[in-house]
Amino acid sequence: MALLIVFVSDANLILLKSEGKSAPQIAEMLEVTVPTVYTWVKRYEENGIKGLETRPGQGRKPIMDCSDEEAVRKAIEEDRQSVSKAREAWQNATGKEASDITFKRFLETLVQDISV
Repeated sequence: MALLIVFVSDANLILLKSEGKSAPQIAEMLEVTVPTVYTWVKRYEENGIKGLETRPGQGRKPIMDCSDEEAVRKAIEEDRQSVSKAREAWQNATGKEASDITFKRFLETLVQDISV
């Protein structure tokens, strides 16, 4: 969902620029910096609508990924009643840290993958 919001915001930026708005005006309207406006305009000019897509390697890296699946399963098997305890066991096994919410979301993804 966040990717879509960023994309729409970037598209609005391009539309505002095409209407003749200045970079400082756009920056103020969309609550971004002037260099951000110039960066997105340049990306659009060079690559069209594809330039507004998030590039691989951009943005925050996920805390948990498929490499964590086995450790998460083992942690859950050890304590099925407490997400917090399972998360702590996973953290001890992997050296990574995640909130209960992040851990729960990862579990939900695992369940969806299993049920498909």
